Amino acid sequence: MKMMTHCHSGVEKGTAKGGNPIEVMGLLLGRPSTSSPSLIVTDVFPLPIEGFETRVIADDGDVINHMIALGESLEATRKEKFMGWYHSHPFEVGVHSHCFLSQTDISTQLQWQRAEDPHGNPFLAIVVDPLRSLAKNTPVLKAFRAYPPEYTHPIPNTCPDGSVIREERGRLEQWGSCWSAYYELQVDYFMSSGARNVMSLLTQNFLWMRTLGTSPMLEGETRGRYPERLEKAAERLRRYDANSNASGSGGSGTDVLHPDFQQPRSASGGPSRGRATSTPRSTGGGSGGSHGGPLSGVTGAKGGSTNATTEEGDGGELGKACQAVVDIATEKLIGNIAQVAKRELFSQNT
Repeated sequence: MKMMTHCHSGVEKGTAKGGNPIEVMGLLLGRPSTSSPSLIVTDVFPLPIEGFETRVIADDGDVINHMIALGESLEATRKEKFMGWYHSHPFEVGVHSHCFLSQTDISTQLQWQRAEDPHGNPFLAIVVDPLRSLAKNTPVLKAFRAYPPEYTHPIPNTCPDGSVIREERGRLEQWGSCWSAYYELQVDYFMSSGARNVMSLLTQNFLWMRTLGTSPMLEGETRGRYPERLEKAAERLRRYDANSNASGSGGSGTDVLHPDFQQPRSASGGPSRGRATSTPRSTGGGSGGSHGGPLSGVTGAKGGSTNATTEEGDGGELGKACQAVVDIATEKLIGNIAQVAKRELFSQNT
């Protein structure tokens, strides 16, 4: 929590001056685990360093003296020792987090590793994405170590998290220009109820301005996911269409009706003039019988019988696809309404 609070202070300090959020840096206190190949971080200590655009360097004389004095003080009072460093990447929220190592970060990390690793103290680098943490109301951070400069991964195009991204643009967007020079470590952390309350307060204090000034549907992260969401809906429609063509037993076509507006049909296929009968709802695409999806009921155009659909059936696929499209359309509609409301509220002409 100390690390997150320090990173958020850089965001507040930069925006308070009317500029961009400021990068900050600090040291990690901890030890290697004796029972597993893990590194345990027990405390953090901010350093009087500020930077911009992936450039935060601890090469100032006053900073080095501060680090030496802090280290000597901790040696007398703590059993742990410095075993890593952290810094923030306070860039605008995008499709991917900004937790990566830049060329400057790699140089810093290699210097630490060469100095500390031979003494049984594997040195760690943590990168925090404070703006994404605020947007998600949960800490967004990643831990890394650098490869030796002469190392080449045996599998081409392998990224720090072990995934293989063949497109160079994708590797650069997610992991930076030095994507092949470092690797990611799994991170597990514990947050007490008090720490979560602090995180919530930080979010509220900062995001109220962003909430009024921006719309989620216009953020890069949200826009970047629209094609994927639409493709999933289209794939469900293709599966439904393939299943319908394969069955060949539904007559010349089907009528898809909202379950709340379906009319019972007579044996001839037209609306029934007799006593109404209930139409079963689909259980696919929703969380229960009362939420079967906006278009989960399917009625045959011929034959007059109406069958309930399940997740495995065609109606289930159709219901899920239609629900996904309705969700996207609803987000767009709400976003547009919010934009109009903000324009009316904050227009200089009013």
